[in-house]
Amino acid sequence: MPRDSMPLQDLPCFSLQSYPLSQSKNSNKRKSRGCLSEGLDTECTPTELIQQWSPSHKHQRLISKGKENDGNQFVIGRRSRRKKESTSGISWDHLPDELLLRILFCLPLQDLLRLSTVCKRWHRLAFDESLWRSVDLEGLTHVDPALSQVLKTGVRRLRCPRSFVEELHFAGSGPLQIVEMDLSSSIIPTSALESIICRCRLLEYLSLEGLPLSDAIISSLSKNPNLLQLNLSGCSGFSAPALADMLKSCCSIEQLNISWCDFNSNHVKSVVDTVSSSVTHLNLSGYRENLTLDHVKVLVTRCPHIQTLDLSDSTLLMADSFAVLKQLKHLLHLSLSRCYHIHLAALNDLGKMVPTLYLLDVFGIVLNSHLASLKKEMPHVSINSRPFSFVARPTPASRLCDRTMWNRKCQLRFKL
Repeated sequence: MPRDSMPLQDLPCFSLQSYPLSQSKNSNKRKSRGCLSEGLDTECTPTELIQQWSPSHKHQRLISKGKENDGNQFVIGRRSRRKKESTSGISWDHLPDELLLRILFCLPLQDLLRLSTVCKRWHRLAFDESLWRSVDLEGLTHVDPALSQVLKTGVRRLRCPRSFVEELHFAGSGPLQIVEMDLSSSIIPTSALESIICRCRLLEYLSLEGLPLSDAIISSLSKNPNLLQLNLSGCSGFSAPALADMLKSCCSIEQLNISWCDFNSNHVKSVVDTVSSSVTHLNLSGYRENLTLDHVKVLVTRCPHIQTLDLSDSTLLMADSFAVLKQLKHLLHLSLSRCYHIHLAALNDLGKMVPTLYLLDVFGIVLNSHLASLKKEMPHVSINSRPFSFVARPTPASRLCDRTMWNRKCQLRFKL
């Protein structure tokens, strides 16, 4: 019977001597790739095909070892099945969202943004509202896109002082969730600031120091009845009636810094007539000839719980104001710096008139040579130890390097 027509089981087992390698190579060229896949895909493969399509070192091992090969018997060749490698540990994909959010909570701002580009799930988690409740963007030159994105995340505490905002575009008209915000000494258009403040209803701590404002912004502040600390030092651009309406509505204010604003006598009168009676820290400095003794009388009567009062640079005040100030039974800190009509001799009696006084600032009216004698008259009072006002300021000037905002740091902070 011809070999080509013999059954598969009757074919003899070929060795390298009877089936030369050169013939095998020539056969390879004649056979198509389809024949290869047909032969090796079957469970039982003849030795000829194994020798024909295997590397040379495997040919030698197949012939030299095994009793079946020595006896020219049929060999069953099975392809080795690759075992799945056992994976140790737990995959990130198997972790629940709650656990991943706890991990992401520990990441700095830049790393969180990089992580958001990994996949859709991580992008969703990276911008979860719970991670963006406390953000510090100080140090960004063009903060417009970053600020727009942060406002969309439902931020609660936003620190963005000394920043530059050219234009601000963010979609949506719903209320913002901001409770504490510091935009002090920033460069921001009034229209952009209006778009932020008009959507705030939950503000408790706010600093807009040094910014140009408008009546619309001041009116929007009146819609935040829970406002506790407000810093408008050095602001301008709003009228006395708008200021009065805002102070009437914000009746919970405890700390108010409204010093060195672009005020006239009507503005000062609006403050002393309408400021909340619950205020305990008030900075009303910088109104040289607009703040009079009559204003101080109204203020003391209206706000009997004042603990810190700054009337610096009020050049119309004289020593007769001490008799009015002694009515403040809780007064701890008094600033009368550069009130040049108050003489040193009158200050000697101030410690006795106000026994609760603990801090006294009289920069500009007491020379260093007279400071020692004044301290002897008031040994329990610390004199000229606070050159900068702390009233309602989110970050006192003496601690600008620690980047705190009302004694707490923000969780997400931009690092240069």
